[in-house]
Amino acid sequence: MNKFLETMSAPTEVEAELPVDPAAPVIDATAPELPAGFTPREKKKQFKRDKRDVHGWLVLDKPVGMTSTHAVSVIKRLFTAKRAGHAGTLDPLASGCLPIALGEATKTVPFVMDGRKLYRFTICWGEERDTDDTEGKAIANSDLRPTPEAIRALLPAYIGTIQQVPPKYSAIKIEGERAYDLARDGETVELVARPVQIDRLELVDVPDADHAVLEAECGKGTYVRSLARDLGRALGCFGHVSALRRTAVGPFVEKTMILLEDLEALCQKAASGEGSLADALMPVETALDDIPALAISRSDAARLTRGQAVLLRGRDAPNFRGTVYVTVSGQLLALAELDRGEIVPKRVFNLAGLIGRAGVMKG
Repeated sequence: MNKFLETMSAPTEVEAELPVDPAAPVIDATAPELPAGFTPREKKKQFKRDKRDVHGWLVLDKPVGMTSTHAVSVIKRLFTAKRAGHAGTLDPLASGCLPIALGEATKTVPFVMDGRKLYRFTICWGEERDTDDTEGKAIANSDLRPTPEAIRALLPAYIGTIQQVPPKYSAIKIEGERAYDLARDGETVELVARPVQIDRLELVDVPDADHAVLEAECGKGTYVRSLARDLGRALGCFGHVSALRRTAVGPFVEKTMILLEDLEALCQKAASGEGSLADALMPVETALDDIPALAISRSDAARLTRGQAVLLRGRDAPNFRGTVYVTVSGQLLALAELDRGEIVPKRVFNLAGLIGRAGVMKG
């Protein structure tokens, strides 16, 4: 089990399908003879489901114990989708918001990666571990326990732009090697502190003297495990993360999540003609929540589709510059750069196929 919270890596590669079940039954020797030249491999190919074009965002409420990579594989299989990727790894020990992009939505992953992230986590006091979570081995101990007042008094020092040293067991690369691979091999891992942004950090519960529950709102590159480690050191009692839940990533919040078992049930209903999987997917443009939208005519859309720039004239032409997402007849067409009325396409979308249509519920 991967035990590392790689919250800010950007693995958006297309995931492979799940391997064939090794326990699958063999061909019955008493069955009718196969045609000449018909091999088991060809028989397997014959029954393999064709993949299809599926476009949109699925916000999975990832269960504890599942890797982000496996979650993507499961979703891809359920939708028989050609392409899929996630917007920020969530550790197997963590639960919660894992936005999964399908099809053309994979082109918008960077916009979600750069969005705010909300976490609720529990710190277990009295012990620091080499992984900064429950899976590691203890490397420092203390009989001291912080009071709620001491914890609250310390938190302002960790709000704003701070310097943070990532965990030794993290996905950060050191001379081409992942830090966690080096740490596993027993090599000394020295990571340099880097700036991260924490906009909010609050103590929400103290269930007992050994534990504290906190909430954090932070930006890209922040490690919650490092935060727990540093708070424990500053309080003189040590600490590590014992529970973690991500409650939001960019525009995706708890109200938009779906449990895996509920999604599987929806897939069964859709297969029998009751409802559609499109109801579980949010539109591709949901990821572009903070970007201005610009509607254009069909004739201008044809030029953008070919990769050609379009110049808008007249008093209604936009006079600002920056990134916009372009629509035609209400449908997403492209991501583009706008400069004094000129639209230069950067990413063009082809939304033929199953398109997400679930509404966005903001919390």
